[in-house]
Amino acid sequence: MSSAVCRWLLLCSLSVLGARAGGEGGKYSRDKNENRPEGVEFRIQKLNQVWEKAQRLQLSSVKLAEIHSDLKIQEKDELNWKKLKAEGLDDDGEKEAKLRRSLNVILAKYGLDGKKQTQTEENNYIKDGTENDVLNDPRLEKLWNKAKSSGKFSEEELDNLWREFLHHKEKTNEYNILMDTVTRTEEVHKNVINPDEHELKPDFLHSKHADLKEKLHSINHGFERLRKLSHEGYAGGRDFTEPRVNDLWDMAKTANFSDTELESFKDELKHFETKVEKHQHYQKQLEISHEKLKHVVETGDKEHIQKSKVKHNALTEKIKEMGYKVKKHLQDLSSRISKNGLSHNEL
Repeated sequence: MSSAVCRWLLLCSLSVLGARAGGEGGKYSRDKNENRPEGVEFRIQKLNQVWEKAQRLQLSSVKLAEIHSDLKIQEKDELNWKKLKAEGLDDDGEKEAKLRRSLNVILAKYGLDGKKQTQTEENNYIKDGTENDVLNDPRLEKLWNKAKSSGKFSEEELDNLWREFLHHKEKTNEYNILMDTVTRTEEVHKNVINPDEHELKPDFLHSKHADLKEKLHSINHGFERLRKLSHEGYAGGRDFTEPRVNDLWDMAKTANFSDTELESFKDELKHFETKVEKHQHYQKQLEISHEKLKHVVETGDKEHIQKSKVKHNALTEKIKEMGYKVKKHLQDLSSRISKNGLSHNEL
């Protein structure tokens, strides 16, 4: 058999295999989305595109590690959804819509949604605590100024309080993003040519507004906490110092836990807070490492640069892994509280 014929037969075989793979999997095939090539971060193509865009924007090392953790959580949720979809367990599209909203929040949070950023974001870290404009809320600025001038806080307590203010601002931003996403979804539905073909089912709408209601409850409760702290200081012993853990504890106390379950949950929150504090410690180390690397690069010492890059990359990978575990644990704890039912009498 001639070599030309052999090549022709080989090409035919490859074409048949390619067509078969495309017909079986299409856009969301296991081969395309789950068997990722070496060096590709995520098994879902659109998440890789988000990750590549984040890198092109040259976000800080800490923010890159943070968005990597968020995308890993998103990837896990999306892969789980695909399994449910294949089993016919998301007929109303509720879980799919929630995943879209979650991705939109990630895009907006890191400035990847195409909208011009008009403010300086400060996540996770306490700066000097003097730039009120970072709060972007007159009510928060007023409370912060009152707390600073009250004389009721030590320097460490002011740092903790500042972190709580930034956390509250972050929660408010996420609520606004989610509200915008839900509003746009409903507007699109109103403007389609045949609304009946794109019906928004009552259960689906209820789910979206339940998400908003729960976030608003947390924001209102958080603001009241900040108001009280700013006026009274940290009176007596505190259960927790980490804002996210305080949020979980406050929600848990209004959920339908028995006394024994609540005490057990409190113990778990203590372990979680330790994990969060360890993660924050390594984030600060990454910031220091990033500055050192920039300094070493300026020296031009190739051997020193290579060693510094290896250390920096190892620390980055460690923080990515820790960040994923912290956010997954936070997600699991929040889910447990939700399953036990939250009281929304305050709304």
